[in-house]
Amino acid sequence: MSAKTKKEPQLVKQLITNNEEISPGVHVISFQRNAEFLPGQVVKIGVDTEHAPRIYSICSGNQEDEIRILFNIKDDGFLTPKMAAMIPGDTLYVSEPYGSFLGTNEPAWWIATGTGIAPFYAMYRSGISANKTLIHGVRQLNQFYFEDELEWSMGKKYIRCCSQEQSCDVFPGRVTDYLESLTELPDVKYYLCGKALMVVEVRDLLIEKGVDYANIIAEIYF
Repeated sequence: MSAKTKKEPQLVKQLITNNEEISPGVHVISFQRNAEFLPGQVVKIGVDTEHAPRIYSICSGNQEDEIRILFNIKDDGFLTPKMAAMIPGDTLYVSEPYGSFLGTNEPAWWIATGTGIAPFYAMYRSGISANKTLIHGVRQLNQFYFEDELEWSMGKKYIRCCSQEQSCDVFPGRVTDYLESLTELPDVKYYLCGKALMVVEVRDLLIEKGVDYANIIAEIYF
């Protein structure tokens, strides 16, 4: 998942330790963690020093030995096809972690689409999923990344929404459809992570349902 920010941190070389395709066209790439980070933060990643890096949410717990990055291959892109082809021992250029989309121990709803689940998975792996509800929207059933682990741990607090396929225990529709079906929403923080259109639609819907704008925290990716 890539996100937008204005900072320009320095990039350093990192050796890839693993590169796994967890769903068609979707990879988790790993390298050794050499800096502390807060769950929800991002890093800039490049494959060389000549092309502009992209920004990705960290997708691992902040006490783990490795940092993992979740990304989907963009066929018309420069970076992701090259990242997808890398093997352990290849080199990435990575910044130190930074960013302000941070998880806390407060009760909250985490709302994501697609690879936007990455920062919430990092928060979960960092041990702050208590008092949280995770809502993940995708188009196809094989896009519920990490679903076995999340379902086992979070139970009914892990809500899957699928717009193009159906299955037991999966809401048949988009995240916005699910939210619209609710008669009331709790007074908690709402964290949104996804593409700009999704974030705007969900934010507007939450406000219409009485959620205070100050309680909505968003991260947009491209």
